[in-house]
Amino acid sequence: MTTLNREHELQATVDIEPLSDGFEPVSATELNSWRRGFTPQAEIWNGRLAMVGLSVGLSVLLMARLASH
Repeated sequence: MTTLNREHELQATVDIEPLSDGFEPVSATELNSWRRGFTPQAEIWNGRLAMVGLSVGLSVLLMARLASH
């Protein structure tokens, strides 16, 4: 519970200025938070985990190919 309070304190102290396109920049703690549902954070984690899975799968295929010869 203390980390959540600390994040609110950090966000309160950061001066966030809106960008010219109307979107506000997101802090690193907010961007990397683990959120469920159709949120930008969930999409970021989905992409990260997909790349890990792809890398592991290709590595296994490569090792199996090299071991078979």
